[in-house]
Amino acid sequence: MPFDRPTLEVCVDTPAGLAAAVAGGADRIELCAALSLHGLTPAPGLMAQAARMACPVYAMIRSRQGDFVYGPTDLDAMRRDIDAVRDFGLAGVVIGANRASGELDADALAALIHHAAGLGVTLHRAFDLVPDVAPALELAIALGFERILTSGGERSAPAGAARLASLVTQAAGRISIMAGGGLNADNVAGLIARTGVREVHGSCSGPALEGLGADHAERAETLGFLPAGPRDTVEAQVALMAAALKHLPSPLAGEGGPEGVG
Repeated sequence: MPFDRPTLEVCVDTPAGLAAAVAGGADRIELCAALSLHGLTPAPGLMAQAARMACPVYAMIRSRQGDFVYGPTDLDAMRRDIDAVRDFGLAGVVIGANRASGELDADALAALIHHAAGLGVTLHRAFDLVPDVAPALELAIALGFERILTSGGERSAPAGAARLASLVTQAAGRISIMAGGGLNADNVAGLIARTGVREVHGSCSGPALEGLGADHAERAETLGFLPAGPRDTVEAQVALMAAALKHLPSPLAGEGGPEGVG
């Protein structure tokens, strides 16, 4: 039986980045606006473009920057954004919500999942804020999430590898643990070997000047129209990460389970 390679999800926030991710070999797209703010709900025009892509596209549902503690008006906006995702024919949504304590907001998440009926649903890194990941994982399963995007509660997935391995063991195939945060072609194979995750997430980005000349770009940055050091998804970086996954050895060729487990 062929070895089922890990899934590569690439997060993008521009039309050019979307095209680069697909051309580079992404298995799935997380569609966002403002990745510099860790992702907001994408604009309708970008969703319309994404709907034409051959690979599945999940749209971030996050109505504002900042924390993930949402009130009634936030949740109303998020429900309307879910309606837009469905209308455009995208495959799923990416959501998350916390209580002030950091625990997952089960009521808000249940309501959003109910509203997203018929769409795939990923729990984003709001999970990394919970005070205790073990019960949070069980709650995510009970709520019906397909997967959890997590760095293992650290600033990067490599730093959180031990906890990621523990989550994979606890999940036991009931939900997918998708590692994200600081992953690239150089470290993704090692992370998979240490943790046993079967899905990985990255931006695969590089410097971008938005097509401007150097003087124009500097002026636009000074006036606040461009972030410092703007970045965008790079097709070659996606291709390198996809190749790193493609050339992983089959687990049947080795002995035992993931490093650091058992």
